[in-house]
Amino acid sequence: METLEVKKETVAKQTQTISGSQAVLEAFVAEGVDTIFGYPGGAIMPIYDALYDYHDKLKHILVRHEQGGIHAGQGYARASGRVGVVFGTSGPGATNLVTGLADAMIDSTPLVCITGQVFAHLLGTDAFQEIDVINITTPVTKWNYQVTDATEIPAVLAKAFYIARTGRPGPVLIDITKNAQLQQFEYEGYTACTHIRSYRPKPIVRKEFVAEAAELINKAEKPFVIFGQGIILGKAEKEFKAFIEKAGLPAAWTIMGLSALETDHPLNVGMLGMHGNYGPNVLTNDCDVLIAIGMRFDDRVTGRLDKYAKQAKVIHLDIDPSEIDKNVKATVGVWGDCKETLPLLTKLVEEKKHTAWVNKFKDYMAEEVKEVIYDELNPTSEILTMGEVIRNLNELTEGNAIVVTDVGQHQMVACRYAKFNKSKSNITSGGLGTMGFGLPAAIGAKFGAPDRQVITIIGDGGFQMTLQELGTIMQNEVDVKILILNNQFLGMVRQWQQLFMDKRYSFVDIASPDYVTLAKAYRIEGQSVSKREDLHNALSTMLNHKGSYLLEVMVGKENNVFPMVPQGCSVSEIRLK
Repeated sequence: METLEVKKETVAKQTQTISGSQAVLEAFVAEGVDTIFGYPGGAIMPIYDALYDYHDKLKHILVRHEQGGIHAGQGYARASGRVGVVFGTSGPGATNLVTGLADAMIDSTPLVCITGQVFAHLLGTDAFQEIDVINITTPVTKWNYQVTDATEIPAVLAKAFYIARTGRPGPVLIDITKNAQLQQFEYEGYTACTHIRSYRPKPIVRKEFVAEAAELINKAEKPFVIFGQGIILGKAEKEFKAFIEKAGLPAAWTIMGLSALETDHPLNVGMLGMHGNYGPNVLTNDCDVLIAIGMRFDDRVTGRLDKYAKQAKVIHLDIDPSEIDKNVKATVGVWGDCKETLPLLTKLVEEKKHTAWVNKFKDYMAEEVKEVIYDELNPTSEILTMGEVIRNLNELTEGNAIVVTDVGQHQMVACRYAKFNKSKSNITSGGLGTMGFGLPAAIGAKFGAPDRQVITIIGDGGFQMTLQELGTIMQNEVDVKILILNNQFLGMVRQWQQLFMDKRYSFVDIASPDYVTLAKAYRIEGQSVSKREDLHNALSTMLNHKGSYLLEVMVGKENNVFPMVPQGCSVSEIRLK
């Protein structure tokens, strides 16, 4: 059995006899949990029975599928900056969480998932709804653990929350056998975990490497910053802005980093990657110093690694030492939390403007506007484009809403064109690219940020993967605005088939139900539009409606998302058409 080595605050405790299930809920209360997303079942029933008495302390949201529950937990965590909490039962309940665990793992989303398990004496007997959830989820969790004795629960859950939220965040799964849930034991209270032997969530900052990085930046003539979600996870938005503004550094974002810096900031030069902006991609292979902050050099950002920024000296700031030198060799690697490392770096960099260099990005943007953006946002044909829908949405939200996207063409268009003034406003499935993410994640986002407007933008394919969560919206009266961009295709796959497979459209033509009628069946108001003259008013109606609302917009069937870096190409080989 693993020994949990934790530093404990010395607090006088009054012993009481409680069940393992009660201990789970007491841990949640102590950790400040307010919302749980879950679905009951036989193996987790004792915890749900105990939850009956905690209704005044813990809010439970009954989802319609465990995948919906874990995506909701992700949305909650991303919108609130807190740990999302999810319940699932054994067997299929646990396996239904796996996609969300993988999504949270690769996107560094803090979750604590509790699964019920069969009685300990039945483990390994192929009992009803028994599954080896520990071995199944080991590759997709930051840590997992099976509890068979209730006395372990307080310390295990303290460790779970600590691991989930510290360092590079991630999902943790705790599997609790039914006997441990029922077992009575002498409870001495809950002690939060503040240290685990051999686990160092924040590596020691090496100031000599910070100094080396500053020297490279100060000597650079064409420095370029690329930033990811690490800025948001580190709560370092102000520190990041101070850094780029002092040194006059143009900065481009990954889709997970979007909203860390307001989109209209003069040094924000756009989006990186396969469907990113023209300038940031081309000039990656022209800069002399490339400064990567809180991002992992994903293949969708780098394209061909053997042709990626070979001319540049690379500075990589990251809290996870394993990311440095993993994909791109760093000239200087700066380990540490960017909340700590950026101020140190900012003190050492010189005040500069780099006006001519920044203007190169503007020149490329002007070309992209001429060749791609203007026609996408202001089309002359009768067919609506996804881009003009986002343009109209920007005019109405003024960049203040949380936008939750599913995965596909609409995701890339929304990330390219949506405006954001506040951090934690763009919630999407980045690394795993999970279709079906959008609707349940939006539900979680609304619970995580109840005072903000939440809009989920979804394609007709992704919506049909988790549309049962309309029942969760109905039952809990969740005020989520649902915007379906319907092109009657699995659009991203179709685009690849068009461009690289001679238009051999193999099983991408997808039929949809009457979404407005479907929404009404769940007591959700809605409408469908296909004409430009109706679009703005329909969006306004959706946003101003009290409560949830579904708007379907029929867009062009074979519109493509450009620019595009074809797979296997260098980022500088990006295509405008």
